[in-house]
Amino acid sequence: MLDRISRLPPAPRAERHRTVSIRHGVSLTDDYAWLRADNWREVMRDPSALDPKIRAYLEAENAYGKAALANTEELQETLFAEMKARIKEDDSTVPSPDGPFAYFIRYREGGQHPVFCRQPRDGGPEQVLVDGDALAAGKAYFQLGAMSQSPDHKLLAWSADDKGSEMDTLHVRDLGAGEDLADQVPDVSGAPVWTADSSAFYYIRLDENHRPSRVYRHRLGTPAKDDTLIYEEPDGRFFIGLGQTQSRRFADISVHDHETSETWLIDLSVRDAEPRLVAAREQSVQYDVEHHPAWSGEEVLVLRTNANGAEDFKVALTPLANTGREHWRDLVPHRRGVYLLNITLLSDWLVRLEREDSLPRIVVRHLVSGEEHTIDFPEEAYSLGDDGGYEFVADRLRFHYSSMTTPNEVWDYDLKTRVRTLRKRQEVPSGHDPAAYVTRRLQARTADGETVPISILHRRDVTPDGTAPLLLYGYGSYGYAMPASFSTGRLSLVDRGFVYAIAHVRGGTEKGWHWYQDGKLEKKPNTFADFIAAAEYLSAQGYAARGRIVAQGGSAGGLLMGAVANMRPDLFGGIIAEVPFVDVVTTMLDDTLPLTPPEWQEWGNPITDAKAFRTMLGYSPYDNVRAQAYPAILVLAGLTDPRVTYWEPAKWVAKLREFNTGENLIALKTNMDAGHGGAAGRFDRLKEVALGYAFAIDVAKGAEGSSLAS
Repeated sequence: MLDRISRLPPAPRAERHRTVSIRHGVSLTDDYAWLRADNWREVMRDPSALDPKIRAYLEAENAYGKAALANTEELQETLFAEMKARIKEDDSTVPSPDGPFAYFIRYREGGQHPVFCRQPRDGGPEQVLVDGDALAAGKAYFQLGAMSQSPDHKLLAWSADDKGSEMDTLHVRDLGAGEDLADQVPDVSGAPVWTADSSAFYYIRLDENHRPSRVYRHRLGTPAKDDTLIYEEPDGRFFIGLGQTQSRRFADISVHDHETSETWLIDLSVRDAEPRLVAAREQSVQYDVEHHPAWSGEEVLVLRTNANGAEDFKVALTPLANTGREHWRDLVPHRRGVYLLNITLLSDWLVRLEREDSLPRIVVRHLVSGEEHTIDFPEEAYSLGDDGGYEFVADRLRFHYSSMTTPNEVWDYDLKTRVRTLRKRQEVPSGHDPAAYVTRRLQARTADGETVPISILHRRDVTPDGTAPLLLYGYGSYGYAMPASFSTGRLSLVDRGFVYAIAHVRGGTEKGWHWYQDGKLEKKPNTFADFIAAAEYLSAQGYAARGRIVAQGGSAGGLLMGAVANMRPDLFGGIIAEVPFVDVVTTMLDDTLPLTPPEWQEWGNPITDAKAFRTMLGYSPYDNVRAQAYPAILVLAGLTDPRVTYWEPAKWVAKLREFNTGENLIALKTNMDAGHGGAAGRFDRLKEVALGYAFAIDVAKGAEGSSLAS
């Protein structure tokens, strides 16, 4: 790679325009702040409004990156063809029953976007409801959003984003005529919830700072400007979400940050219902609710909550007539180390998805008898998810199972008989033999005595002798746990001799809520130390060769990538940072950005808290770039990204170029037609994955002089 870089034209060098600010007595210098467009809100809606000077710089970076990786273009095409061949192009989901119909999603041969359909409940002809391919025709970007059928099954509320900025427009389709009504609502977030009589729906509208802060009711046949405001959250630190209880009696408004929540219920059977508070928010107390109309003859709410010190959450019960905290009583007590992920409440059953020792399980409880049983799984590391479906009166639970070697399986589980029925196994058209691969769960010891779980995947014929290249993935924020699930794409690395590993670092909840708490705010550096410990452990155990370790992470995982690049550049041969959150201090100081106030619970508020300011200044990747030799770095960004704005990775790359004393490649590719999730089409997205993997293979090949690209 070095010889090739030396033959390239000079890399783009961003102009330096120094800005200086003083915070808590500390001088902050930023030479690349000009890359932030003053009209960024307008750019989110219309990318053509970007300042021509900024556009020229981003396009120059794109051209340089393309030239620098030109030798991998054939490999990228090979990887793309391999990954595409592993996808069943005319795939479909298992139909999910709802009243007289069963709803499902399918894809057509060669199609990039989902087609939403239904059929009679017991089988029969398919009806296409929304055709994503047809809607996407001629658009540089298109992403279908929410789909919500009305209770009478005559209408469908559907939304889509055609900029990548996650500002959906919501439409209503007459399913009898197959045409959209005049009703159209802009700037919608999430899925709408219909009233019981199908005459109106509730939805969340984004505010001028792209925050989901207001819930409205739209009555069919009226203009969106006349919609009724139902709830508005005045505190910019809180998000709101909108859902529906499994019983379908209530819409629920969840008001939450990363530590505290409260819920408001809207009775869907009442025409002009007002929201009703369940329990007022209390700092660091979280809860979410389900509704049961007749639990032992009483109408109740069932809550998943961490109230009263239930760190890993418990299940509580309260009468609907008296929902205040003082009326909550434990149904499933708290057990530290058993993290309660979610609950599904059916007419006769309570189903818990929980995690212990980093592995998930499903626990079923009969409401009348209180008898419980667990659905068990044999593999050492796996991913599991449950799906309660649309209906409340049901004795069937659907769950999804996979591991890093086992393709995704969809099972229907009879809660009465405990019989499992396989409904679908993911097909890999080009072939896949799970027995040819090994997945394991390892534990890396950290300097402070913790153990970091690591899920690994490699071919059975790969031995841990210290010669294999390794791709190590990490995230470690917001309590998100990285599943040890199946991915057809990563097989293209593993089949070339790579070990693929996921470091379940602090900041996730793989080991319970404390694992998250120990990786946020002032303890955020633990996330970075854990990732480094995982890389060193895998190298010491022979699963990786030094210089052939490629680290990968995106969004907040991109912060992780930037931090470890500064801390231990010698440990990694390459780093793939996707939409990386790297300008932490500047972003957290700007309370006009969409996510800043709600994120203060995760990172701290550097505006008012000098200690939080100094903590994040100590690890913020952009602020800690210094004169040293960096590994090869590939950075991917999206112009209309509202979560990690495009200028963060652009500024970071500019500063890396300024200070890098080595000769490794630093490349930035900004998707000028997409946002946080990259390309929307399923095959277009594979091309971005292929680019990253080709980079990883090239790095490992250059480090060892091997022929991984074959």
